[in-house]
Amino acid sequence: MKRIFTLLTTGLALASSSIFAQAKKQPNVIFILADDLGWADTSLYGHTEFYKTPHVERLAKRGMTFDHAYSASPLCSPTRSAILTGLSPARTGLTSPNCHLPAVILEATAGTKGNPGNKAISPNGVTRLDTSYPTIAKTLKAEGYATGHFGKWHLGPEPYSPLQHGFDVDIPHHHGPGPAGSYVAPWKFRDFDHDPEHPNQHIEDRMAEEAVEWMEKQKDKPFFLNYWMFSVHGPFDAKEPLIKKYRGKVNPKDEQRCPTYAAMIESMDDAIGTLLDAIDRLGLTDDTIIIFTSDNGGNMYNVVEGESPTSNRPLRGGKASMFEGGVRVPAIVIMPGVVKPDTRSKAVIQSEDYYPTLLTALDLKPAKGQQFDGTDFMPALKGRPFSRNSVFQYFPHNPPVPDWVPPSISVHENDWKLIRLFHQGENGKHRYLLYDLSKDIGEKKNLASTHPEKVTRLDAQIEAFIKDTKTVIPVPNPTFDPSKYRPENEGKGRVRTSSKAKPSAPKPPTDLKGWKRRNVNTAKQKGTLTLSAAGPTPFLGTAIAGEGPLTFSMRVRPKTTGTGRIELLHKGKVTKTTPFQVTKSGWQEINVEIANDQPFSIIRYHLPSKSLPMDIDWLKARGTKAPRTWDF
Repeated sequence: MKRIFTLLTTGLALASSSIFAQAKKQPNVIFILADDLGWADTSLYGHTEFYKTPHVERLAKRGMTFDHAYSASPLCSPTRSAILTGLSPARTGLTSPNCHLPAVILEATAGTKGNPGNKAISPNGVTRLDTSYPTIAKTLKAEGYATGHFGKWHLGPEPYSPLQHGFDVDIPHHHGPGPAGSYVAPWKFRDFDHDPEHPNQHIEDRMAEEAVEWMEKQKDKPFFLNYWMFSVHGPFDAKEPLIKKYRGKVNPKDEQRCPTYAAMIESMDDAIGTLLDAIDRLGLTDDTIIIFTSDNGGNMYNVVEGESPTSNRPLRGGKASMFEGGVRVPAIVIMPGVVKPDTRSKAVIQSEDYYPTLLTALDLKPAKGQQFDGTDFMPALKGRPFSRNSVFQYFPHNPPVPDWVPPSISVHENDWKLIRLFHQGENGKHRYLLYDLSKDIGEKKNLASTHPEKVTRLDAQIEAFIKDTKTVIPVPNPTFDPSKYRPENEGKGRVRTSSKAKPSAPKPPTDLKGWKRRNVNTAKQKGTLTLSAAGPTPFLGTAIAGEGPLTFSMRVRPKTTGTGRIELLHKGKVTKTTPFQVTKSGWQEINVEIANDQPFSIIRYHLPSKSLPMDIDWLKARGTKAPRTWDF
């Protein structure tokens, strides 16, 4: 199967002459990427009455809305890498959002250890976007474009920041998975403070202002503005007046009924309006390409005010799920003089496609030998027939979120979708889920047993894709224990709760000495506490008053090496995060020196997930107003 495009021939260059050939300068490019914004989270597709997105609708009236746009992955960092490089996460090995963690891994390797309850072992993925890859920013910068990145990055800190990937400017130069601390100031960015005249400033208001100020300085030359919004990723907070506004509009019968999330979407939408107003005011409307999309489906697995943040209905699943709710996303492309305004397309597109499509639009050539896994969808933008190869999503992980599946890879071919579940069948064979999306958008009926010929043909495409991209795939688990296998838990996620009452929290077990647990299973024997993961980002937390520097010590016995972190919180907000390394297996003492200069009231002990299960003998906190020891 040909998934690689090397656009180097003279004939093709002539055939794709610039659509802006008559312009005085090359057109500007603005890429707006929302974070965790689901397909049903805007008013584009008629599936929400609660959320209001008038400025997203302004975008739609200027360009083409895509009904079948897909992210490269159901999680953020892999999709971001695909947008920048035009390469599938299957090829780069960057398949999970772990780029904020200390470990630097640039090459994926096969996994060697797995939980006995899992049939497959996931590979060890990449933790940074390697700077050796060509990116759209590097390409445009080489062509004389000013390049600016604003907002979330999450592809690695220096030396893997936007500044090393082709951007002249990076604001706020933050490599974390979300806004530092909160959306509403005061924030906790290292070198980026809120405007003192606006003590309750929202981060998207500030990002939009910074982006506009930068545009104003570049208006006389072509620019590439990469605005990757923090919204609507956690933490879930918003402007209090907006939250109150939406509390008065809640319909208890509507699955989308979280006031905080609705307020977050409105602030996101307002920032888009700020950009559009500036583009019009600066006279850039007719020579600016705008792309708007999301990095993955809507987040359904957190709880805010007793509710899931959103619902992706009628799609199944959400963020971190390989079902449609995790990978189908909103998308709009504005290309003045090429794209007919206020139009829609049923063409299938995905994250990897934007880079090669922009090269065609701008009459630019890729670097010598440069590869793309994406497809140039310029014919669709021109309203012409558009045929393409199938699209793939690769996600070799199994986070226990709503409608999760074991490590898998999927292929979309027109209306058919096949998901291969690695080694989940009998005797280590793969298992399959097959859906006809034209008749079953909610993926309720698995047709694999009634259409075996379709499964065989689509799975052959998957195998060819794996071979072409040299994907490091999951392997059978040699330590698999059928007695610990729980197939009945597959596809089960968090149960939604009533909007009138918050869910009752389970009582912490008595063996935790006052610590509370999140996504952690505990057992105690022979004077030690054994911890194992019961979900993503497992941690323990306890209330403890203190101020200033702190030493957090532990005597632990992990199964292997790993990375954890200690968080200090005050008044509900994270004020300090300090990572630590588990460098070996077996009993060891670890001291974490926390250079803190603020008061704190809670300690969170984020466990090194890869080291679990792990035994704990004792924990100590020294340097607080009341030093504490927890002897298990």
